[in-house]
Amino acid sequence: MKGKNKIPEAEYRADEIKTLEEKRGSLITEMEQLIGKAKSEVRAFSEDETKRLSEIEKEVEGLNATIEAERRAETVKASINAKKQSEQRAEAPAETQNSDIAEAEKRAFAAFIQSGGQLPVETRAGEQNITMGNNGAIIPVSIAGNIISKVNEICPIMNGATQYSVTGTLKVPVWGDTEDGHNITVSYQEEFKDITADAGNFTSVDLGGHLVGSLVLIGKSVITNSQIDITSFVISEIAKKIAEFNEKELLKGTKDKIEGALNTKTVVTSKSEKAVLADELIDLQAKIPTIYQANACWTMHPDTFAYIKKLKDANGQFLMMNNTSNITNAFPYVLLGKPVYLSDNMPKMAAGAKSILYGDYSGVSINLRQQIELQVLNEKYATQHAVGIVVWYELDGKVTDHQKLAVLVQSGEAAAAKV
Repeated sequence: MKGKNKIPEAEYRADEIKTLEEKRGSLITEMEQLIGKAKSEVRAFSEDETKRLSEIEKEVEGLNATIEAERRAETVKASINAKKQSEQRAEAPAETQNSDIAEAEKRAFAAFIQSGGQLPVETRAGEQNITMGNNGAIIPVSIAGNIISKVNEICPIMNGATQYSVTGTLKVPVWGDTEDGHNITVSYQEEFKDITADAGNFTSVDLGGHLVGSLVLIGKSVITNSQIDITSFVISEIAKKIAEFNEKELLKGTKDKIEGALNTKTVVTSKSEKAVLADELIDLQAKIPTIYQANACWTMHPDTFAYIKKLKDANGQFLMMNNTSNITNAFPYVLLGKPVYLSDNMPKMAAGAKSILYGDYSGVSINLRQQIELQVLNEKYATQHAVGIVVWYELDGKVTDHQKLAVLVQSGEAAAAKV
């Protein structure tokens, strides 16, 4: 076949196999009908029926052999193509090799979703870096990296936190005073007199990995629409779901799971249950040492922001300023010279609520295991004309530097309650 309408060889062979399988299915159905008829009439096969059954059996055996041969040829061809592509990439510049691999992984990822979670033949040959893990297919490195990058863009605390990617348990060293209050000291000394030895204390915070799942429903019309970049669309939708969860956990945390930033030991208590004074904001900001102020920011619920935006100083000037010239986030407000982030995951002002977080997010350390795995649920949501895409990953996080983070706690009976 020549010209622009030529069918790719792999696609042509797949169609041929499908046609052979359909023919085999028809013959088996005919055989079952002949047997069923004789049974229902409680009789032996007629001479013609016996002859036809023998013909069907031989034809099915022949089709089985042909289908198996076609599949072997398909696998061999894919293996040869994979080897050629690998050799071509090895001879190409490093940038071209990386680009080719990323493009191949992107195509394989899209094909994996469009096929309802079946690995393409090329993938079985090991070319596109998709393998099966405990929780589904392991997403190629380039795709997983794009998801993580997108999550970091969406979730500021995820982007600002100190990130690790360790498969086992990671011990993060934390420096602090000894239990009896001793620490390393520097002072004037005199000759011929001993320096008093003193020392601080190194402890550690363990970061493991807690299994997290995210379910995204994608309409089949989107998947089959050739005008839509299905890989980019899926990455964007998955990233949104992951970012929502990660932000909540890295702010609030969950008992025996992730320890959120609001669990910092550096606390300022407000004088009111549902109000904040300008002096309290200044005190909260002052809790962070100057050395950590460069990347510090505010995080609060939109309702808290609306309240603080109305606060004025002694000269009648608003504390919250609109300033787009020197901030890194898209929300154009600064409070006491530092950018403001809003989050629905932050508690509202109420008795005992940890309503405002201030500081440098790098005081939180997270362990994100980047072996992201994906499952395609093709039949479960068929009645909704949708495909379910479940993503699994492992995450852990804890406050590892309490000097970098401070929280304002509203007064009231619940002041000692944990988030």
